[in-house]
Amino acid sequence: MAAMGRGWGWGRGWARSQPCALALAAALAVCAFYYLGGGGETFSSATRRLRATPPSPAHRHPQRGGGEAAAAAGVGRDLHLLMMFTKAERSPALRAKGQAALRSLLRHGRLGSGDALHLHLVTEGASRDIGLGLLRDLLRGAAFRHQVIVHDVNELTEKLFPIVKAMQKHFSAGSGTYYSDSIFFLSVAMHRIMPKEITQIIQVDLDLKYKTNIRDLFDEFDNFPEGAVIGIAREMQPVYRHTFWQYRRENPQTKVGDPPPDGLPGFNSGVLLLNLEAMRQSKLYNQLLEPAMVQKLTEKYHFKGHLGDQDFFTMVGMEHPELFHVLDCTWNRQLCTWWKDHGYSDVFDQYFQCEGEVKIYHGNCNTPIPED
Repeated sequence: MAAMGRGWGWGRGWARSQPCALALAAALAVCAFYYLGGGGETFSSATRRLRATPPSPAHRHPQRGGGEAAAAAGVGRDLHLLMMFTKAERSPALRAKGQAALRSLLRHGRLGSGDALHLHLVTEGASRDIGLGLLRDLLRGAAFRHQVIVHDVNELTEKLFPIVKAMQKHFSAGSGTYYSDSIFFLSVAMHRIMPKEITQIIQVDLDLKYKTNIRDLFDEFDNFPEGAVIGIAREMQPVYRHTFWQYRRENPQTKVGDPPPDGLPGFNSGVLLLNLEAMRQSKLYNQLLEPAMVQKLTEKYHFKGHLGDQDFFTMVGMEHPELFHVLDCTWNRQLCTWWKDHGYSDVFDQYFQCEGEVKIYHGNCNTPIPED
């Protein structure tokens, strides 16, 4: 994420950095694809079916990369990955962006023989049909077991709104609390919505390009320190240097909004590792969702944002960094440079630098991603 504007489309990152849009992928209808959300289905009943019916089998191709170790060890793992796919019928460009992201994910995906990839896709209306065709083509011949679980965006919004409506006025564009904005806070309350059988899930934007095995990203859950509930990378623009301007002026020695490695630049939620079980068990994290706590922190930091969940995680991270496992920048190498040309050219490179081989490119604010 990072800066101005909100909207819908392939991947939240499109709505994340400036005038961008939000959304994601999906659907079902091949092999063991299951629809979750409509037709009288509930989370619990769909989960029972998911558990009772095995994922569609892999087409036998040689295993490579990180999947080899798991295959050799004979250890199977359910890998839950969630994306959004809405209003795709309005934008061929967004459909192409999402197709490229999923193609790169599947191209590099090398899972162990006992692993299964569960793709959770948040969608609605005509976008569902588009996603069905897209995934049918992309998953044909996949070298690993997989399922697609479709969530209806309207049903998710209905569940989310009572939980997050108090925080929306602080982290949404405009001054009101709008029902439809609740979906921008899905990750914040995912642990209260997903069935308890799902203990870990990764939520990603669709303006991404994968350069490595997605299973390696799931291994990052094993690196969470005690007390951490969410894995997330730093924001790579001076977005929050700007947002926290008043707090910084009142507290000139603060690290809030400063660049890495010693500063606290805030977070970018284009790639989110959610330890749902830890989120459920964390008394501190759940207290921070309460309206009174949100109000207290926004007043302390003079915080008013418009980037949804990213703003919430950033503000909470200033107060309770122990709740977060900070991902290396190579797992979410953001490419947007909007703030460089809007008042921060003198410090921009301190935020934007990222050393190491990039694992995931993030083309936020509609920035082109390098070709292979």
